[in-house]
Amino acid sequence: MARDYYEALGVPRSADTDEIQQAYRKLARKYHPDVNKDPTAEDKFKEANEAYQVLSDPDTRKRYDRFGPDFRRVPEDYDERVRASAGGYGGGFGGGGYGGGGGGRRVHFGRGVGGEGGVDFEDLFGQMFGGGGGYGPIPGADQEAELELTLEEAYRGGKRTLRLDGRQYDVDIPAGVLDGQRIRLAGQGGRGNGDAPPGDLYLVVRIKPHPRFRVQGRDIYVDLPVSPWEAVLGSTVVVPTPGGEAKVKVVPGSSTGRKLRLRGEGMPNPRGANGNLYAEIKVMVPPKPTARERELFEQLAAESNFDPRKQP
Repeated sequence: MARDYYEALGVPRSADTDEIQQAYRKLARKYHPDVNKDPTAEDKFKEANEAYQVLSDPDTRKRYDRFGPDFRRVPEDYDERVRASAGGYGGGFGGGGYGGGGGGRRVHFGRGVGGEGGVDFEDLFGQMFGGGGGYGPIPGADQEAELELTLEEAYRGGKRTLRLDGRQYDVDIPAGVLDGQRIRLAGQGGRGNGDAPPGDLYLVVRIKPHPRFRVQGRDIYVDLPVSPWEAVLGSTVVVPTPGGEAKVKVVPGSSTGRKLRLRGEGMPNPRGANGNLYAEIKVMVPPKPTARERELFEQLAAESNFDPRKQP
């Protein structure tokens, strides 16, 4: 990660969920590769997306605030491991540090991202589990690998068999997983020392670009081509979604750029409301009109007073 996640989204550390979401949507609209052809736009979009995935999840945000950029290296059961390995060296956590007395070694936590010190994990784990004191076995290290999915796979979820470094893993993919989110395989990381438990393996999801759909957060966008008469008179047309086809009503008088919302047809959300799907109207004309079609369009041109360049 190149920058602090809060800085990447342009929000203060006190920002609430709505502020974080609004900031992300603004950046997504600005830097999405489909609308911004600047060579640096895709990297900025990915940076904003990664920041959003971390800060929009309350539990992940707490870990990030506590441990800073290295929060992914810290086992999720870190506190339990520390207490278990501490033995008789103090009373657990108190006052922001490790060890409450009894002559035990005291390890202070920094203020995480944006703080003065942060956490030196190599030194911290060395003090608690190894370094000179022989306090106990060293838990295995957490590991990361990328898991590339199609949009349809991320939308539906399911099972995937994955091979990494000669090992085979059976992965349960939750429906609605987003780009940058991580799937935890408990106990599948590095081996622990002695009787210590192994670390975890985290699979970082990367969703392949889709030729039709664009994903922003949990919302999905798709172009909806319509004919001039469908746009003028209104119609019910079929629109594709990752879950299959759906029908949507084109309101009479719709122009290119109008968005039709299909509530809940975006990416599934196991923790709340699903995202929405937005079908953006694109008025298309016959590329090679027949003689009769041309005649009818000429009649319309002669009869109509409509001037799109003089519209408010």
